[in-house]
Amino acid sequence: MTILDTIVEEKKREITRLPQRSVSCDDIRNALQARHDKRDFLHALRNPKHGSIALIAEVKKASPSAGIIRSDFDPVAIAKTYETAGASCLSVLTDQKFFQGSLEYLRQIRKAVKLPLLRKDFIIDERQILEAVEAGADAILLIVAILSDAQLIHFHGLAKEAGLAALVEVHDESELDRALKVDAQLIGVNNRDLKTFKVDLATTERLAARLAASSRPGLSQPLLVAESGIHIRADVQRLAACGARAILVGESLMREADIPGKIRELLA
Repeated sequence: MTILDTIVEEKKREITRLPQRSVSCDDIRNALQARHDKRDFLHALRNPKHGSIALIAEVKKASPSAGIIRSDFDPVAIAKTYETAGASCLSVLTDQKFFQGSLEYLRQIRKAVKLPLLRKDFIIDERQILEAVEAGADAILLIVAILSDAQLIHFHGLAKEAGLAALVEVHDESELDRALKVDAQLIGVNNRDLKTFKVDLATTERLAARLAASSRPGLSQPLLVAESGIHIRADVQRLAACGARAILVGESLMREADIPGKIRELLA
């Protein structure tokens, strides 16, 4: 069993503790409207705060592969630093067991910053989508590798109709094709293989070429987000050159004593 399989099995146990209910598009839309604070995640990525590529900066204490990444972890202070330093959006880890995240971090960060927020977790149930919105998320992560076609269609459809952004994450060609079938407007290419945890930036280059080749007249091209393995300015330039419009960076920022300086380096 891979670490991804282990995480999904834990998620199945976690969702049994959620209230039994069905979740409709109206439920999600009403939860979004109840906040009176619309933050457009996709618009923010299309209009970077600095430079030509948008930064989704990640609030992340730990990971299964790296262990504790930042011991002096203050999620609100980190989020405020990211905002001041030029991030366009924030990603907040909410998985507790494997990443030491929390939905409470998402709630606290929502109150402290004005940037659009992504709930970074392993969503396998529609109740997690409503939970994300109620905690302050403007976007959710849908990992194609852990979803059936029916789940992907349903979850993406719920989010799209309600006005919630969905970052559809892929790792290979077959997953990219599945993302395109649901008309995903925001596609993340994770350069980290979630089964082996090996990182290779060529994954984004390869899938970006396939994405460009799949473009159809009259249809807007999905915005491409490169994820994982981004450490230096040359990495950003390489990913931008192949078509990435945004980057999601966590570990290399969280390990830095000078976070603003690192962001300036990446965004130039």
